[in-house]
Amino acid sequence: MKIEAVSVNDFFDKVPEERKLAMDKLRTSINSNLPDGYEERFGYGMPSWVVPHSIYPAGYHANTKLPLPFMSIASQKNFIGLYHMGIYADVKLLKWWEKEYAQYCTKKIDMGKSCIRLKHLDDIPYDLIAKLCTKISVDKWVKIYEENIKR
Repeated sequence: MKIEAVSVNDFFDKVPEERKLAMDKLRTSINSNLPDGYEERFGYGMPSWVVPHSIYPAGYHANTKLPLPFMSIASQKNFIGLYHMGIYADVKLLKWWEKEYAQYCTKKIDMGKSCIRLKHLDDIPYDLIAKLCTKISVDKWVKIYEENIKR
């Protein structure tokens, strides 16, 4: 279920009605809880939160014209995808997430490397996602990113 959009607001205007409330709530939670410095942008076909070039001029190593990605959300065919690069890059954060998830949700966690698949709209752990957003400052993310990129 790819949403053809040209901006973050255009994307949210086109979210299917049955997911609109959940997606809007996720966006609000992310914007309210991410530390200062991250910017909401439209990238990779979805709303994303990035470290802008004004803070990290080197940008994303795969394409330095792009800002350093951190988080994204998407309305996929069978789930809402929450993509968090910090979980992928920081094992300690991943372990925290996995442990906490069981305290907030009745359903089993479904994850890929950076993708958290939110398949049950009635079981999205908004409060936990809000806590996750606070865990990595921009400076900490740049440090983690650079340590992982040099390996």
